[in-house]
Amino acid sequence: MSASLTTPPTLRPYQQEAVERVVGHFRRSHDPAVVVLPTGSGKSLVIAELARIARGRVLVLAHVRELVAQNHAKYEAYGLCADIFSAGLGRRDAQRQVVFGSVQSVINALDEFDDGQFTLLVIDECHRVAPMVDDNTNGKRQQQPGSYQRVIDHLRAARPDLKVLGLTATPYRLGQGFIYHRHYHGMVRGPEDSFFRDCVFEQPLRVMVKQGYLAEPRRIDAAVARYDFSQLTPRTGGQYAESDLNRVVSGNRATPVIIEDVMAQAHDRLGVMIFAATVAHAEEIMGYLPEDQAALVTGTTAGQERERLIEAFKARELKYLVNVAVLTTGFDAPHVDLIAILRPTESVGLYQQIVGRGLRLSPGKQDCLVLDYAGNPWGLYGPEIDAPRPDSDSEPVQVECPECGFANIFWGKRDGELVIEHYGRRCQGLVEGERGASVQCDFRFRYKVCEQCGAQNDIAARRCRHCQEQLIDADDKLRDALKLKDARVLRVSGMILEESVNGRGLGRLKVTYVDEDGATLSEWYALETPAQRTAFYHAWLKPHLRAPGSDWQPTTIKEVIASRERLRHPDFVVGRKVGRYWQVRERLFDYEGRYRRADSAGGA
Repeated sequence: MSASLTTPPTLRPYQQEAVERVVGHFRRSHDPAVVVLPTGSGKSLVIAELARIARGRVLVLAHVRELVAQNHAKYEAYGLCADIFSAGLGRRDAQRQVVFGSVQSVINALDEFDDGQFTLLVIDECHRVAPMVDDNTNGKRQQQPGSYQRVIDHLRAARPDLKVLGLTATPYRLGQGFIYHRHYHGMVRGPEDSFFRDCVFEQPLRVMVKQGYLAEPRRIDAAVARYDFSQLTPRTGGQYAESDLNRVVSGNRATPVIIEDVMAQAHDRLGVMIFAATVAHAEEIMGYLPEDQAALVTGTTAGQERERLIEAFKARELKYLVNVAVLTTGFDAPHVDLIAILRPTESVGLYQQIVGRGLRLSPGKQDCLVLDYAGNPWGLYGPEIDAPRPDSDSEPVQVECPECGFANIFWGKRDGELVIEHYGRRCQGLVEGERGASVQCDFRFRYKVCEQCGAQNDIAARRCRHCQEQLIDADDKLRDALKLKDARVLRVSGMILEESVNGRGLGRLKVTYVDEDGATLSEWYALETPAQRTAFYHAWLKPHLRAPGSDWQPTTIKEVIASRERLRHPDFVVGRKVGRYWQVRERLFDYEGRYRRADSAGGA
């Protein structure tokens, strides 16, 4: 790239570190990489610096024209010239060394990007990258490349060594978890086949706030009336249907009370953004706000009218800006210091994008007040965990891997400092593998054992990862057992632990599994000798631990019974008749199959 006469901007320390880590990564690898920077941290400056020092051509993509214009303006503000390729901005230029484009406009004109000179592709808001999407054309379902993947494939066809960098504040996709495989801190986040291989730099929001680069978010869960969205079920893709949302909010008596509270909280605030659930909901909200101080922006608001309203809000001619899912990204109004959330947020990423609208610094701004009237469960400072929260009582807990020592963070529950339950499946630590390469630790907290070779597999696996044999499905086991006259299948609703003394006066741990109809199956264990305790641990205790991987190995029956809160019961047990007695032959944990409901268990 030709040198600019303008002095390059002075980057903040974390921005400079991000640039250096990206350069270092691409010097040794062609793998796509991710940089995670919170909203308001200056991703545009990082993009500008990388484009400035790049040796080949650079294409910077975004999904909305506002981001295209914002990134381009930041780049040219320092005397650097670049083209814009975006129909929404009325420009389709792609001759200069650096091009800022909207992904849809570029897809519609891929032949203008055929010169083979593009060495770096930068994707802003890269959590939107979906390599493959379902295509049901002609009634046949098949996988087709997503929008960004089509651009990547096209550029790589001409330049196989193309470097792909993504930037985002929220590196996860709804229902899929993290978008990258490895984190530079030495942990595995996403699946092995993630398109983005490595997160090479991350600046936590908490650090940004502490260092004074962003305003402090102060969340208040509304004490006044609030909406109850708890009974709604997301549709395919993880989003709520508008009709379902309207059933909750339409004519809801809470709305006028909520808006009254918002206005009271906003008395000394500079700018207020209100996120409504639906268009009808937003229109009702507007009826309770001062007409001369409020505006509404939706997906159907005409372009020029939308720009006029947004500019009036930025100029502080309006105090309240109500919107419906259109101002979560690419919107920059630093004076916003109150965010009111009146809608359920399907993901932590969306929630943090919403809150991020109020975190930029601005003269006279002390902090950002976040008012949640929808009971959203997400945290302000990032999802330490990629999986959805299993229930409202769960919290992030640290679980050390007994094999590599990595401190995993899973959803779980505590009793004081003791972790009594967690939902982790596999250690997320990176360890040294063959030839010094980093690989994921193979320790599994929960697993399915292959009956052919004994290898441990993920609880959802269909084939053994070691011998490739098909794993016996839990439903097949239950169905086969239900056909047998000498088998008993219990859908377990409870588990009773007690000490039983046999005829010789020796104590045994009696475990009784109970179903909803009162039917039972029992088994007994001795814990008198070290060998018996070892056998008990491997045969019974390990799969029954609510916090698998812990080093708890009780030595007495009384100790087991006293700590029963650390144990879980199986979903099903299968017993077989041996002489006059029933013997437990199979315990099924983490069951998700067709016999989940009691009335579908066929007499189980």
